[in-house]
Amino acid sequence: MSFELPSFPPAQQPQIIRSHQRDFFQVSALREQADGVLRAWLGTRWLSRWDKEVELCTKLLYFGLTVGRACQTLGEEYTDIWIHSNGSGDIPSRHARAALVLLPILPSYIISRWSPHLPPTARIIPLVRRVPMVLEVLAEVNLTIFYFRGIYYDLAKRTLGVRYISATPHDPNTRSPSYSFLGILLAVRLIHRFVSFLRPITDTASKGKRPVDDNEEVHIDDRAVSAMIARVDADEAPLTTAEEDERTVLDFSEIPATVRGNRNCTLCLEERTATTSTECGHLFCWDCIVGWGREKAECPLCRQSLSLTSLLPIYNL
Repeated sequence: MSFELPSFPPAQQPQIIRSHQRDFFQVSALREQADGVLRAWLGTRWLSRWDKEVELCTKLLYFGLTVGRACQTLGEEYTDIWIHSNGSGDIPSRHARAALVLLPILPSYIISRWSPHLPPTARIIPLVRRVPMVLEVLAEVNLTIFYFRGIYYDLAKRTLGVRYISATPHDPNTRSPSYSFLGILLAVRLIHRFVSFLRPITDTASKGKRPVDDNEEVHIDDRAVSAMIARVDADEAPLTTAEEDERTVLDFSEIPATVRGNRNCTLCLEERTATTSTECGHLFCWDCIVGWGREKAECPLCRQSLSLTSLLPIYNL
């Protein structure tokens, strides 16, 4: 008597999409809880400074304890699907699982942290700036193919040949919904991006103008523009006291200590320098509120929407 192992059907598109949506929700909830704990322990300014590292550790923790250990994520458990290697016909190997965890997370983090520290005249800067856009386009191309074919939802799984199988048998009497319309919309978006990319090149060629070299540095009053607008790392920026602040016109020798105690910034908990007001009227240090606004477009105190272009420097407060 022969015994035949059961075979599992490929996961359907709705299962894969719901799984990724569930995982995204769980990672976001874990991140919010981590932010709350770290903000209470270390302060808002520390959290704003190390925001990208917190996000990286949150994703590594979630996917490392699930995918890395060959277990289902909460989304996969919710839809009853499993990752399956096309090559071995079994659970992906340890190295493949490590790649599934690291590939979607690590490259973007390294680029975001490494690129600000490059010298403005480095020849590699134009290439580094294009890498995130290339990765975004590749992800959209892969998603477009998924909406038509329904196999690989993310680029890492397509690269490693890892697909999903379902523990739920398919009902032959029901028809799975089609997501081809979403694929058509993404394809139109990609075509538009491609045409927008080619238009400046064709315009330059038709007019006979010399294209702008990304390596040419523009200067204003002998100062490089890139140095004027470059983001300064809060750890490397020199600490400026209120008395040394050139953007404050107050005479601190005549201000009582009780009054100066009310000038503390709620982000850094130090006396304000370069006092800046938001649209809602709250006061912060310029560097503190700009660093916060780059990560979250809301006031740290009242949660009203925050626009960096609407910040108002105040020299006499």
